[in-house]
Amino acid sequence: MTSFEKWDKEFKSQNLYAFNNNANGLLWLKVRAVCRGKQIKKFLENNRITLRSSKIAAQNIELFELLELMPNAMQLLDIFLNERNHEWYSAMGIDENSLKEDLYKVHHYAWGGDQNNSLDKHLVSRYVKIISSYDELLNKQSEIAENAWNYVQTSWYNNWTSYLIESLFKRHENVISAVGEIKSVDFFLNHNPIDLKVTFFPSQYMEEKLKVKLGKRELTWLKQKAKVLGITVDCTQSDAQQLYTLTEKLEEIGQTDIIDELKNKRKEVISDAQSNELELMTWLYSHQGEMRFGAENRLFVILVDSSNINESWKMKRAFSLIEPKVKNYLDNFNTNSLREINFTFKGNSYKSLADIIFIIKQ
Repeated sequence: MTSFEKWDKEFKSQNLYAFNNNANGLLWLKVRAVCRGKQIKKFLENNRITLRSSKIAAQNIELFELLELMPNAMQLLDIFLNERNHEWYSAMGIDENSLKEDLYKVHHYAWGGDQNNSLDKHLVSRYVKIISSYDELLNKQSEIAENAWNYVQTSWYNNWTSYLIESLFKRHENVISAVGEIKSVDFFLNHNPIDLKVTFFPSQYMEEKLKVKLGKRELTWLKQKAKVLGITVDCTQSDAQQLYTLTEKLEEIGQTDIIDELKNKRKEVISDAQSNELELMTWLYSHQGEMRFGAENRLFVILVDSSNINESWKMKRAFSLIEPKVKNYLDNFNTNSLREINFTFKGNSYKSLADIIFIIKQ
C-alpha cells in the first residue's frame, strides 16, 4: 500500500484522528485542498511543477507523491492556500458592514416546511397530493407563498451569518483555509485540521438535563404548575406550541415566578455544560444526524441567549459578542486546546479532537 493509499483509506473510513500530529497525513489533506479544477492548475503554475496526469484524481496522487520528496512542500501549500483564501474574499466583493446591518432586518426565524426543513416535501405532502380541487389550491396561494418566503429568508440569514462567522476564523493569522472545500476540514488551525460547527445550544440535550433537574419532562412540569392555577392547553398541539401557550398564559396572569423558575433551571443546564465541556462535546458527536455523520476534529461555537432560549437565533448576528470571543480563542490557541473525544455511533467507536467556544447572552 502506498502512502497516498494509506491516507485515502483512513480518510474514507472516518479515521480522521490518524491525521493528527502526523506531517505526512497533514500533507495529504493540504494537497487534497488544492486539487480542485482551477486551483491545482494555478498551484502547478505558481510552483513550476509539471505533471504527467491530466485527470484531477490522478493529479492528486501524483502531486502528493512528488511533494512528499520536497522539504519545503508544506510551506508551498500554506502560501498558496493563504493567497487563494484572500483572493476568494476579494472576488466575493461583499460589503460586510452593510451585510451585518441587513441581518437586523430579519424579524423572525421560521422554516417554511416540515420538521426536517424540507420545503419541497412539505409542499407536496400538504398541498399537491392532498388538494384535488384547483380552486381550493388557488385559495392557498398566499399560504404557500409565505412558506416559501420563510424558507428563503431563514436560509439567507443562515448562509450569510455562517459566512461572516467563518470568515472571522479564516482571516486570522493562525488559520489556513482549506479553500478546496475538503469534506470534514474547513481550515487548519496551527496545523490542526478543523471542521467548524456553529450551532445553538442543543434542545435535546437541554431537555435531557432539565428532566433530571425538574424530576420530569419540562412540558409535564409546566402543565402541572399551570393546572393548579386553572390553566390548560390543547394537548393535540406540538410540544413547542404547548410550551409557548402555557408560558404566554402564565405571563398574562402575572405568574412570572413559575416562568422565572424554569428560566433559572435552563441557565443551570447551560452553566453545567460550560463546566463540563467534554460531556457536551461527546454528546454532540454521539447525537449527529446519520446523513451528516463525521468523526473529524471539530471546533464547536455554541450560541445561546440564556434568558430566552427561543431567541437564540438572533445570536448568529451578535458580532459584538462573537468577534472578541473568537479572536481571544485564536490568539491563545495552543497544543493543549483540543481535547480527545471518545464516542460511539451506530455501534462503532471513534476518536476525535475537539474544543468548544460558548457565546452566551446573559
